[in-house]
Amino acid sequence: MPKYQPPFTLTNSILKLVADISEAIGRLTAQIEIDHELRLRKVNRMRTIHSSLAIEGNTLSEEQITALIDGKRVIAPAREVQEAHNAIAAYDGLEQWQAASADDLLAVHKILMIGLVKEAGVYRSGGVGVMSGTKVVHMAPQAQRVPGLMSDLLGWLGKTDVHPLVASCVFHYEFEFIHPFTDGNGRMGRLWQTIILAKWQDIFSDIPVESLIYEHQEGYYLAIRQSTAKADAAPFVEFMLAMILAAIGESSNTNTPQVAPQVTPQVKKLLCVLSGEMTRSELQGLLALKDRKSFNERYLQPALSAGLIEMTIPDKPSSRLQKYRLT
Repeated sequence: MPKYQPPFTLTNSILKLVADISEAIGRLTAQIEIDHELRLRKVNRMRTIHSSLAIEGNTLSEEQITALIDGKRVIAPAREVQEAHNAIAAYDGLEQWQAASADDLLAVHKILMIGLVKEAGVYRSGGVGVMSGTKVVHMAPQAQRVPGLMSDLLGWLGKTDVHPLVASCVFHYEFEFIHPFTDGNGRMGRLWQTIILAKWQDIFSDIPVESLIYEHQEGYYLAIRQSTAKADAAPFVEFMLAMILAAIGESSNTNTPQVAPQVTPQVKKLLCVLSGEMTRSELQGLLALKDRKSFNERYLQPALSAGLIEMTIPDKPSSRLQKYRLT
């Protein structure tokens, strides 16, 4: 057992949520074996990045984030574009990061905050407070205590036998309480919880929990304050587990078992090359297919029939301006 033990109580609500999430994640994994590599990964990665940045005040739209993921340029404030590029790079490397590694934590913070703050990739050297409007709602521990506190927390994470669902929430809360960086603590805490969860079940790398937090920001911050007031992470753990369960439910609703059998190898190839809005000739060219009839019958029409893609001008299927996009 690790020497450091964060204060948290395993309430009946927490235990029930852990059981419900474990059951739901099993069902979801079985449902989306095919979709996992296609629409779910791309769309949910976009939703995760968009929501995490939006919580911090970034105004880029989901469409703009999608364009940046696809390597396209967008017209927007330079800082917000930099934030998005950084987040995309950090999430792209999600599988390689070790959750209990201080070196990885600092390396990811550098990726996430490079070009945005001077102290990117290093613990803060000064005091910091968490604000709610003009009111200070939390004064973080003194800067000189941060390395030791983070060492204790990461050490606990690496050795604890607490269920990963609970451990990820406890870590998230403790991380926000310590507030180890000058900036980027919120997005780092949420990203690191995803890393912890993905080490337990890799499907969590594609479940946009952050979109639920974005929709319930007041509850997110209230849970942090309640846990701080009680010196017990339980309120935050319960809140986050509820968000995780809701996010799994949303993913399940958009990935029904009936869709999977219609995804033929040809349709799968089409979905892999479709980015943004593309014409028939562009798609056919990317797939290196010369026979237009074969392309329509084996690739395009099955994807349309399955509801996996849609026309940009549905009222005029034969329009020369017709393009296709993921639903």
